[in-house]
Amino acid sequence: MVVPNQGSPIKIVSYKHDGQLHRTWQETTVLKATNSRIIGANDRTKVFESDGRTWVTREPAICFFYTKYWFNIIGMLREDGIHYYCNISSPFIYESGAVKYIDYDLDIKVFPDMTYTLLDEDEYALHRERMNYPEVLDRILWNNVSQLKQMIHQRKGPFAYEHVERWYEMFLTYRSF
Repeated sequence: MVVPNQGSPIKIVSYKHDGQLHRTWQETTVLKATNSRIIGANDRTKVFESDGRTWVTREPAICFFYTKYWFNIIGMLREDGIHYYCNISSPFIYESGAVKYIDYDLDIKVFPDMTYTLLDEDEYALHRERMNYPEVLDRILWNNVSQLKQMIHQRKGPFAYEHVERWYEMFLTYRSF
C-alpha cells in the first residue's frame, strides 16, 4: 500500500456500509504513516456532512487509523484534558490523498478520567437491519468494541496521555513552518 508522506496534508473521508458518503474532514497533517497505521493531526479544520452542512472542529485533535483494528481513535486536546472519540469502523484504506473508512455507527466517548460511554447502539441496530450487516460483521464489530474497552482500561496506545501529547508536539512543529 502506498502511504502519505510525513508532514503532508490529507483528507479523512467516512462512508456508510451502503457506500453513501458520511463525512469529510478537509485537512489533516500526517504525523506518521506505515502500511498498518496512520497518525494525523488537525485543528480548526472544516468538516463536510453528507447532508450539505459544514462545521469547523473546535480544538486540536490527534487521529489514529489502523488496518488491523475495526476502529479509529480521535484524541481531542481540551483545557480540562484529553477527550477521546472512538469510531467503530472498518480498517482504513489510503487512496487519492485521503484516509477512507466505513463508519459503523457505534462510538465510544472517553473522558479525561478514562470513564467512557458507548454511544449510538440504537442507530447501529437500525442501520444493521436496513443495510443488512452480515452476522460475521456484527461479531467483528462487537469484538472490536470489547478490544477498544480493554485498551481504555489498560491505558494503552492513544489512551496513554503522554502518547497524544508527544504527537501534538510534533504537530506544532509542522504548524510553525
